[in-house]
Amino acid sequence: MAGEQEARDEYFMREALRFARNATGRTSPNPLVGAVVVKDGVIVASGWHRKAGTPHAEVHALNMAGELAKGATVYVTLEPCSHYGRTGPCAKALVEARVKRVVAAMEDPNPKVAGKGFQILRDAGIEVTSGVLEEEAKKLNEPFLKWITTGKPFVALKTAMSLDGKIATSAGKSQWITNEKSRMRVHELRDIFDGILVGINTVLKDDPSLTTRLPYKEGKNPVRVVLDSKAKIPLTAKLLTDGQAPAVVAVTENAPKENVTAIENTGAKVIICGEGPQVDIQKLLEKLGEMNICSLFIEGGGQVNFSFLEAKAVDKVYAFIAPMLIGGKNALTPVEGNGFEELSYAPRLKNVEVETLDGDILLTGELG
Repeated sequence: MAGEQEARDEYFMREALRFARNATGRTSPNPLVGAVVVKDGVIVASGWHRKAGTPHAEVHALNMAGELAKGATVYVTLEPCSHYGRTGPCAKALVEARVKRVVAAMEDPNPKVAGKGFQILRDAGIEVTSGVLEEEAKKLNEPFLKWITTGKPFVALKTAMSLDGKIATSAGKSQWITNEKSRMRVHELRDIFDGILVGINTVLKDDPSLTTRLPYKEGKNPVRVVLDSKAKIPLTAKLLTDGQAPAVVAVTENAPKENVTAIENTGAKVIICGEGPQVDIQKLLEKLGEMNICSLFIEGGGQVNFSFLEAKAVDKVYAFIAPMLIGGKNALTPVEGNGFEELSYAPRLKNVEVETLDGDILLTGELG
């Protein structure tokens, strides 16, 4: 019987996780949460959190269930909240609905919740089970878990290179190494991250917009972040003038004050990150976290990529590899800087996944 119950719990939790994914990229700084209400072995209602400040998944599901919630089991991908924010506590809503049992994938690491929601339920005589498909739930909310426990965003580094590891020819030509399907995947990734980051050299060379362009839906434009230690960004740059999304320019204390003022006059936010010649990566992440940027997508060049890797600030890597050979000892590579002198120091990806995209290869892996 115990095995049958575990199997049922996992089945219904997978459904809750599936509903949670409906809002991918739309709930920050809140987590993705899904819920289903089960009565007599049948899902009678479902819900998911759609956007910060709106009702949580449990409330949507309970509203749909109505009287059917009484005596039911509710499966939810994260511990029901116990505090008043922009919405009321979901744990109390479950108590008021007189559900019989609550099954959660994981405890909420938010200090405002962290076990308190479960306690409200237990105090009301509701049976609580936690830890069902916990690893899947953690993977679903990687950005939120990183931000809520460290105050810094989850950082993903994206590269697009040839089979021999070049991101441009020796003449600087890079459009296009990867194919159309790979480039579309990059826009899908932009759509789910809070911020996107490049270095000043990319801005000077390409003047990118760094927006999300999807043919099948309206994409969400991430906050554009530029590493620009000396505040050299042209005031005519698209990032500062197109009005498509907020811009943040990260400088050091050595940046000329008149340049900083001119950038701020465009409406961009300037943040000072360190006293040295280069932006302090960890200080940058702290300040972005304070701005509720919970996830950051790096589309920089080799120097920017190395800066983040050297700072041990990368959580995930998306490496797009095209089946072409460019060659050239002076051709740019995805990771430059000083490099890592010992192989034992070089970051190694784990939990690697490989996907083919019309002949290109997407290799995804975790760091840390």
